[in-house]
Amino acid sequence: MSANFHPLVYIIDYIFGVIMWTLIGRVAMNIFQREDSQFFFMKVFVKFTNPLLKIFKPLTPSFIIQPLVPLYVAWFFFMIRFYLMPWILGYSVMGMLSFPLESEISRQIYQFFNSIKF
Repeated sequence: MSANFHPLVYIIDYIFGVIMWTLIGRVAMNIFQREDSQFFFMKVFVKFTNPLLKIFKPLTPSFIIQPLVPLYVAWFFFMIRFYLMPWILGYSVMGMLSFPLESEISRQIYQFFNSIKF
């Protein structure tokens, strides 16, 4: 990791990042599966994200169609990670690839493709 943040910052960002990407995954999975599908992964996405959707129900406008509500809630987690976390830490906006979770994933992908010999 490039910055010297307290480990709690990374833990919070990883949790918010996993929540955000799980909500986005639910929307993507919903393109191919119904929410009441018996497909294992769809059941997991619905089971883990429904409590969050209930928490954010008072903040969710009624005009948003139901399959896109998880994407709307994921937007809140993105905004927290992109604006609130850096502000709390005393930084200006850190930039797109400064999210610790995504930075670590991109670093691993880069190392993987860099290690392949063609």
